[in-house]
Amino acid sequence: MSVAAPIDRRATRARRQHRAGSVGILPLGISVLWLSIIVLLPLAALVSRAFDDGLEAFWNAVTSRQAVAALEFTIGVSLVVAMINVVFGLVVAWVLVRDDFRGKPFVNALIDLPFALPTIVAGLTLLALYGRNSPIGIDVSFTKVAVAMALLFVTLPFVIRAVQPVLIEMDREMEEAATSLGAKPWTVFTRIIFPNLVPALLSGAALAFARAVGEFGSVVLISGNIPFDTQVTSVYVSKQIESDNPVGAAAVSVVLLTVSLFVLVAIRSLDRGGGGREKP
Repeated sequence: MSVAAPIDRRATRARRQHRAGSVGILPLGISVLWLSIIVLLPLAALVSRAFDDGLEAFWNAVTSRQAVAALEFTIGVSLVVAMINVVFGLVVAWVLVRDDFRGKPFVNALIDLPFALPTIVAGLTLLALYGRNSPIGIDVSFTKVAVAMALLFVTLPFVIRAVQPVLIEMDREMEEAATSLGAKPWTVFTRIIFPNLVPALLSGAALAFARAVGEFGSVVLISGNIPFDTQVTSVYVSKQIESDNPVGAAAVSVVLLTVSLFVLVAIRSLDRGGGGREKP
């Protein structure tokens, strides 16, 4: 009996593991199928379309003066927007977590408005407020500043929502200990708080950058779509389709896809690195 009991337990454990593995195959297969239909196949079709006329045509499409100008402006303004989001996103997240004030739930809900609001509505709103008939006398329409403002609006939540959970879960005992030992508030922030926020700030900034690179609705009206000046890549792609040049549009879209994919892979690498530090 003493020998049979361990054998029975091992057999039971093996059967349970087999059943668990068998049950897991179906959800995995469904997940792979769904991702293939919704994500992989459309992306593969886009890449295939971009090379319909050969590698030389692809290269000519992505290196044309107007395409390069649009890409440079898009990436440049997206980087500026991401850096601004890091600063003000941190400030807003800090206020929402560490301060109490009347109307805080409303402000907290307002942060997510760009997620729910159609971006074309955001563009119309900004154009009405900062356009030629501005009720406050500020006209920045059809300028690079207008493009940056539109991108700041749609990317507002990313850094805030990335930093908030970290601030909420952060252990306050180290801050209190440093303060009791005579450390000034700025020293506590730079030496204790900020280093713990860096991964979340970088992740939020990367997400904001990736969103800004591909944004269309909020900038299509207020930018004016001026070639070599305020034309962003997404609007350039739209104009190429309207000009019956789908291959050229697909080629430039592949460049945007590559940039966004690179940023997302970097985010995943950062998350894995952060996880490794948390669990030595």
